[in-house]
Amino acid sequence: MLAALIALLPVGTAVAADVDVAAYTKKDQFTDLKISPNGEYLAATVPLEDRTALVIIDRATMKLTANFTPPQNNHVEDFRWANPERVLIELSQKIGALERPRLTGELAAMNADGSATELLLGYRIDDGGLGTHIKPKKDNNRVWGIPIDGPSINDRSVLVSTQVYGSNDPYSNAERMDLYNGRLARVASAPLRSARFTADNKAVVRFAAGADSNNTRHLFYRSGEGAPWETLFVERNGRFEYPIGFSADDKIAYLRVEMPKGPDAIVALDLQTRERTEVLRDDDSDPAQILYRNNTRVPVGVQFMDGRPRVAYFDATSKEARLQRSLEAAFEGSAVLVTSQTSDGRFALVQVYSDRNPGDFYLFDVQNLKAQHVVARREWFDPELTALMKPIKVRARDGLMLHGYVTTPKGSEGKALPMVVMPHGGPFGIQDTWGFDSEAQMLADAGYAVLQLNYRGSGGYGRAFEDAGGREWGRRMQDDLTDATQWAIAEGIAQADRICLAGGSYGGYASLMGVAKEPDLYRCAVGYVGVYDLPKMHADNKSQVFRWGKWTVDWVGKPEELGEVSPNRMAKRIKVPVFLAAGGEDERAPIEHSRLMERALRDAGVPVETLYYNNEGHGFYVEAHRREYYTRLLAFLSPHLGGGVATTTGGTAEKSAK
Repeated sequence: MLAALIALLPVGTAVAADVDVAAYTKKDQFTDLKISPNGEYLAATVPLEDRTALVIIDRATMKLTANFTPPQNNHVEDFRWANPERVLIELSQKIGALERPRLTGELAAMNADGSATELLLGYRIDDGGLGTHIKPKKDNNRVWGIPIDGPSINDRSVLVSTQVYGSNDPYSNAERMDLYNGRLARVASAPLRSARFTADNKAVVRFAAGADSNNTRHLFYRSGEGAPWETLFVERNGRFEYPIGFSADDKIAYLRVEMPKGPDAIVALDLQTRERTEVLRDDDSDPAQILYRNNTRVPVGVQFMDGRPRVAYFDATSKEARLQRSLEAAFEGSAVLVTSQTSDGRFALVQVYSDRNPGDFYLFDVQNLKAQHVVARREWFDPELTALMKPIKVRARDGLMLHGYVTTPKGSEGKALPMVVMPHGGPFGIQDTWGFDSEAQMLADAGYAVLQLNYRGSGGYGRAFEDAGGREWGRRMQDDLTDATQWAIAEGIAQADRICLAGGSYGGYASLMGVAKEPDLYRCAVGYVGVYDLPKMHADNKSQVFRWGKWTVDWVGKPEELGEVSPNRMAKRIKVPVFLAAGGEDERAPIEHSRLMERALRDAGVPVETLYYNNEGHGFYVEAHRREYYTRLLAFLSPHLGGGVATTTGGTAEKSAK
C-alpha cells in the first residue's frame, strides 16, 4: 500500500525511506556555556534524562573539575560566575519535557573545583538539601530567592530578591547575600507584593516592578540607597514598561516599552528630566534578547527575531558593534552571540547556530581575532545534510499579518510536498523562532515540508498581537492555522490532499480542533499531551490542578462558551485518523483529556491510535519513550502522507490502535 501511495506522488517530491530517530531524540551535549572571569574555567549546563546538571571544566586541560546534579525533575535554570572561583546556581522544576520550567526559589553555589557546594536559599534548606553532597543551611534561609540582575557587590556578595514561603505578607525584599554561607542583609523592601527589583551599575536597587491585588502592573523608582519609592508608571490599556538597565553613569535608565500597536520599543529615560527617547524599535518584531557591555548592566544592543536573528546596536561604532560585525563576517549565514567574556575582555565565548546547525561554541581571542572551537551541541549532525528553514509572512483573513517558518527536505525543490502543520504550544507569549528545530528536521528527513506559524496570541510581535489571541481558542487562532495551510497550498509548497496536523500541548488541542473545524482540509491529526475539553480545563484550573499561566476568562473564554470549541465534543465532525500520546503524571494537560478524546473518537467511529506512559509528564523525558513516540508518529503519518519511517524503536507503553 505504501509503495502505491509513493508512486502517486508528483515528480519533484522528496521522500526519505528511513529516519534515524535516535539522532533527533538524543539530548544536547551542552545547552549553555560561560567562561569564568579569569578565563580558567568553563561552566556548562548538561541536559540529562529527567534533570539538568551543571559541570565545570578546566579550560587548559578540558577536564571535568566539578558537577552539580539536582534531584529528579529539577533543573539548573540559570547560572552565573559570581567571582573567578564560584558559580551561583538558580534552580527550577518541571514534570515533562514540554512543561515550562517553574522556578523553585532555590539558590545554590559551588566552587570551580567542586568544593563548598551549598544550598544557600530555598524550601529544602532545612530538610537535607538537594542531595547528600550538597550541604543544607540551618538558619533563617528558608525563603524564596531570585538573583537580582546586575554586577556582583564584591567577590563575596550578590543581590537577591527574597520572599518568605507561605507568608500572608508576600512582599519582596532585596538582600545582600553571602555567596559562601548564604547570610542575608536587607537593603530594600518592595512597595508592592511579589515585586522584581532592578539594580544599577553600583549594585544599588533602583526599580521595583509588580502587580497589585487587581493584577494591575506598577513600576516604582527610587533615586538611590535609602530614598523613598515613587510611582513611575502604572499599566494602561494593557501596556507596561520594564527596566532593562542603566547607562554607565546611572543617569539614564533603559526601558522596554509595550506599545499600543506593533512591537515593543527600547526607550532611554533621563532620570533627572524624565525625558524619554526611543533608542531602538523594529517594524514588526519585539526585542528577543538584550545585549550588555561586558561585566555591566549597560545595554548596548538588541537581537531581534526578525524572521532570522538580527542584531542592532545603540551605537554602530561601539566596540561591541565592531566585535559583532567581525564575528558575523567570520560565521557568515549563522546567528552569532557573545555569551560571556573574561573580566579584561580579552576572550569571549561565542555561540554560533543556524537553522541547519544546532550550535557550536567558540573561544574568540578579541585581541588577535582568532576563534577556537570548544564544543558542539550535537556533533552527530552535519549541517550540510540538514534541512533549510525559511521565514514566511501570511496575511490572515481579517488582514492581520502572521509570521512563521517553512522547513523543506534537503534536496527537494520545495514544491508539491506532503506537509505537516505543527502548531506550537503555550499558547500565549510563546513563539516559534529560526534555528535548529529537532522535530521539524526529523519530519523533513522523512520527506515532509513543515509549517510552523506564530498565530495571533504568540509572543514576539508586540502586546497587541498577543492580546489578539484573547478568547480565540478554536476561533481566530485556529483560523490563522487554516489560512496558513491554504497559503502553503496556493504557493505550491504543499499538496492539497497530503497535509496533516501535529502538535504538542496547546498545539495538540489545535491539531484536533483543526480536523474538527476543517474536516476536509487535513488527512490526519496528532495530539501530544494536549487538552481537548475546555470546560473541564476551566473547572480543574479553578481547583488549582492546572498551571496555564494566563488562564483566565479574558484569555480563554467564558466557561459556558468553551464546549463549542472543545474537540472531544466535536468528534462526530472528524473524518480522519488520529494519533494521541500522553503522560500519566502530566499536571498541565492531564491524561484524562486524551482518554476523553479517545473515547469520543471511538464512539464516533474514527480510527484512533494511542501511546500512553503512566510515568511521564507534560512531554516525554525518557529517551526510549521519545524514540517510541517519534517512531510511532512517523509510522502513523506515512500511510497518509507517503513519507519515511523510523529505523529505531523504543520502550514499552500502554498502546492501542483501531
